[in-house]
Amino acid sequence: MSGSQYIALSGLRARVDDLDRLADDIANVGTAGYKGQREARAAAERAGFADTLQTAIDTTYGGQRLDMSSGALAMTGRDLDVAIDGQGFFQLDTASGPRYTRNGHFTMAADRTLIADDGSKVHGVDGPIKLGTGDVRIDEDGTIWSGDTQAGKLAVVTFDRPDQLEREAGARLRADSQTAKPAANAVVRGGALEESNVGVAGRIAELTTVQRSFEALQKAISLLMNDVDGRAIDHLGRK
Repeated sequence: MSGSQYIALSGLRARVDDLDRLADDIANVGTAGYKGQREARAAAERAGFADTLQTAIDTTYGGQRLDMSSGALAMTGRDLDVAIDGQGFFQLDTASGPRYTRNGHFTMAADRTLIADDGSKVHGVDGPIKLGTGDVRIDEDGTIWSGDTQAGKLAVVTFDRPDQLEREAGARLRADSQTAKPAANAVVRGGALEESNVGVAGRIAELTTVQRSFEALQKAISLLMNDVDGRAIDHLGRK
């Protein structure tokens, strides 16, 4: 395989990754607190190619970054819907360890513990938050009240590089190599949810660009293969 063919094939593989990313973003347009993702590409020259493929440069994964721009706040009027105005994440306690999300669509377990959609307990500053029987209200600092009784306070945390958190599923993230710290300036809005920051129009436009690039690379590979076949036929025909 020539170096040009290898470059084109690695480019096709990169476009497949882009299509997967865009499909994930479009599927989560309606997911509260979802953050779109950007991926970078890097050119990686491989020493192992030596003289055989001196011109081959592999198009490789260059890392991912979450788009941490805020989505619009939508007022729902639901007592257990919560949004963060500013930087920060809610912390969830899962069997696999702490996870983080901007999706504040919370509910109540049978024992009246505050939980997320997936059943994970919502982490409070002083431990799990258990709601009483009174009307629920949430202060801007994350304090939750049941009637006149304080039920707990939401732990809102942030990171030095929030754009480098790893997506686990939907709006749920994990911090493999970063340490959470309290978010100093975050404001909690009760009765609201943060909408996804993914715009359908923008992703469709990007999808069209990726598809056209994919088709161009396919055509390039076809032309290169036809050129190789033509040279082989011409060479063998002279013998």
